[in-house]
Amino acid sequence: MIGIQLDSQGSVSVDELIRAIERSVRTAGASKRLRTLPKITRDVIQAVVATSDKRRFTLSPDGTRIRAAQGHSIEVSLGYAAKEPPAVLYHGTAWSNWTSIAVEGLTPRTRHAVHLSTDVDTATRVGARHGPPLVLVVDAAQMHSDGYAFTRSDNGVWLTELVPAAYLAPLGPHENLPTS
Repeated sequence: MIGIQLDSQGSVSVDELIRAIERSVRTAGASKRLRTLPKITRDVIQAVVATSDKRRFTLSPDGTRIRAAQGHSIEVSLGYAAKEPPAVLYHGTAWSNWTSIAVEGLTPRTRHAVHLSTDVDTATRVGARHGPPLVLVVDAAQMHSDGYAFTRSDNGVWLTELVPAAYLAPLGPHENLPTS
C-alpha cells in the first residue's frame, strides 16, 4: 500500500518505513487526514510500538527493523517456536459467523494463522468489532494432544493453523445460537 517490501520474517527497516510513510502522506493525492499527520520519526515509531494497546508491533533488538507481531496476510516466517498451549484458549468472532464455524471450524481466511487469546475479555473485544460477539472456547489441550501445533507471538496471541469444529464450543448459554 505504501510501497515497502517485507523480508521473509515480515520485517522492514525502520528508516525505509519512515521514508515510505512520509512519501505517501505528503503527496497531493493523500487525504487531508493523512497530510496533517506529524512528521514521522524514529521516536514516533518507537512511541507507536510502546503504546499499542495490543502490542501489535515488534522492534528488532537493535531497533533498526520493525514487524507486526502476527496477523500477516502474506506468507512470512515469524520464527516462533512451537509451544504447549494453555488447556483452554478463546476466540472472539461475530454471532453471524457461527453457522459456518460450526461446520468448518476456525480457519485463518486471509491471515497467516488463527488467532486465539488466553482470556474471555480479549476474545469478547475482538468479536465485538464485527457485530454482537460470540466467544468460542477452544479445547487447546486436546488439540495439542492430537498433534496440532501452537505458537505464541511476541504480544501473547496464540496462533495455530486451524481449529476443527470438534474442538470448539460457544461460551455461556447456547439458547441464542443461530440455527441456519
